[in-house]
Amino acid sequence: MKYCKDCEPAQRSHFIAYTSVFLGLLDKPFFALMEKIFKSTAETISDKITLPFFNLMVFLKLGHFSNQPDIKDTWRTRCFWDEATRRGIKMREFHLGPIRDGFVAEYEKSGQNKILVFDGLPRSGSKESPALKWMDDKGIMKIKFLKEGLPVAQGGVAFTKRKALKIFNSLKKPVITKPNLGSRSRHTMIHINTPENLIIGFKKAKKLSPLVIIEEELNGYLFRGTLIGGKLVGVVRRDQPKVKGDGIKTVRQLLEEENKRPEREGPIFHKIIIDKEAEIELKRQNIKLNDVIEKGKIITFSQKTSRSCGGTTTEVTDNVHPDNIEMLERVAKFLNDSLIGVDFIMEDITKSWKETPHCGIIECNSLPFIDLHHYPLFGQPNNVAGKLWDLVLPESKIK
Repeated sequence: MKYCKDCEPAQRSHFIAYTSVFLGLLDKPFFALMEKIFKSTAETISDKITLPFFNLMVFLKLGHFSNQPDIKDTWRTRCFWDEATRRGIKMREFHLGPIRDGFVAEYEKSGQNKILVFDGLPRSGSKESPALKWMDDKGIMKIKFLKEGLPVAQGGVAFTKRKALKIFNSLKKPVITKPNLGSRSRHTMIHINTPENLIIGFKKAKKLSPLVIIEEELNGYLFRGTLIGGKLVGVVRRDQPKVKGDGIKTVRQLLEEENKRPEREGPIFHKIIIDKEAEIELKRQNIKLNDVIEKGKIITFSQKTSRSCGGTTTEVTDNVHPDNIEMLERVAKFLNDSLIGVDFIMEDITKSWKETPHCGIIECNSLPFIDLHHYPLFGQPNNVAGKLWDLVLPESKIK
């Protein structure tokens, strides 16, 4: 698999990503019919055969269990596993070749042993929410949320360049392009004002998904809200790699100063580097490294907010306006799911979304990266993993 800058922060095979999305589109009508016929039976069978299947693969030496996280596990897995260990929950991860993220959690108290088997992160309840079938699909989400009166970016989904240009011409500029299915801002392009750049962004997104989202670029910062059991438990602001002008130092000097932060030595946060992407971003802002920037002006070095390219996170849960809490919890109620990540854009989280122009939700995540709350660069860590364990294994709650 060749290295792809657009796939940062985590590499993904373009062929596998595109093929899996394409096959998923073909399978939808078939599985919709099968779900109507066999839904309750399938869920019951799945619950009962997963752990025996894991054990059989281990017995046949085709798979194995690990009893602690390793370097290939995500920070989401690590923070959740750490909290399990703190509570006395025994965790094991199932591996089958390159396949991982299947977990078995066991908790014993007062002579009773409870076992949870889950993929990625656990959910409460025995039945799946129907919204799990579509909440990660940005196009479907946009349509359903609009009908519910939830704020979303205006736009649409395109399979062809002709349709993409038609959507582009109907929207307020600038716009963004991104894969209809996908996460972590892979192959996303922002600040698109011309048809030529629209085609570049369309082709970029098309490498991961047959369908491409074209939507208006909202105003403000990117926030991630995490909802557990229908309640908003954390909000973190995610920023592009950036520096703030002071009217004295050059961009280069500000960058060198920012890179001296000890937190940027890794493994979570990283130094900001000047590469081709950074040069393009600086050129877009008509800025050179030796320019002195006016006090308070923000200069960005990438269109991405990922930590691996120098992005930062700030925990802001205590600052969220009550209207914004109500709006996000309305999302959870509508989706009727116990674990949701919501990405939204707005200028000021302390102000109501109702009074903030051009703000809205851009996507939902059924497997959110809760580690964003555990390891912020700014603000106090928020133990979201503990709140999830409180929901799915309340017996383990530490008083």
